[in-house]
Amino acid sequence: MSDQFIPVFINASNLKIIVFGGGSVALRKCKYFRNSKITIVSKSILPELRRLASEVIIREIPKDVKTMMKAYDMVIAATDSEVINNSIRDDAFSMGIYVNSAHGGGTVLIPSVLKRECYTVAVSSEGRVPGFPPYVVKRLDSFLGEEYDYMLSLMVEIRGRAKKVIKSQRERSEFLRLIMYDEEVQSLIENRCVEKARAVALKKGGFEC
Repeated sequence: MSDQFIPVFINASNLKIIVFGGGSVALRKCKYFRNSKITIVSKSILPELRRLASEVIIREIPKDVKTMMKAYDMVIAATDSEVINNSIRDDAFSMGIYVNSAHGGGTVLIPSVLKRECYTVAVSSEGRVPGFPPYVVKRLDSFLGEEYDYMLSLMVEIRGRAKKVIKSQRERSEFLRLIMYDEEVQSLIENRCVEKARAVALKKGGFEC
């Protein structure tokens, strides 16, 4: 991964996002930010976009969109025109606003995501080959079985107990690592013996079941 982009998870519920474009590309990007406050600007939009947006502005996209952008945290250029998207992207650059563009070159990349009950995995090719991240996610989907959810749930419980008796964060992390990598615990989890794995882990940690 280049130094330009770093993976990070943020709470997007309070993000104010303006999306230029009302077609399938805009729909895909809006679905990713479905919990954000989305304003869509387009001459026409797909019906599903109306259900995702907080506000819809039906109009031609103006040549100068800076005035429209200034109240937002992020800009998404999702029209079917590379020229328009590049112009929107450059305007966002000049204003210091994070921007994602359907034709690349933005400061925000939208990854492919694999969501599990207890954790999330995101994959990006940094725009090199858009079809590659979904390929990786599909492979991970068959590899990351439910045993990983079992292990995480168990470690959440162990961590909660450990925080009460191990005050040093460094020592607590090492303690949790030893239990997580314990071969007996791993074997029980992999064989779906979840309750037994829990009992063994708690015993190894010196906790009562």
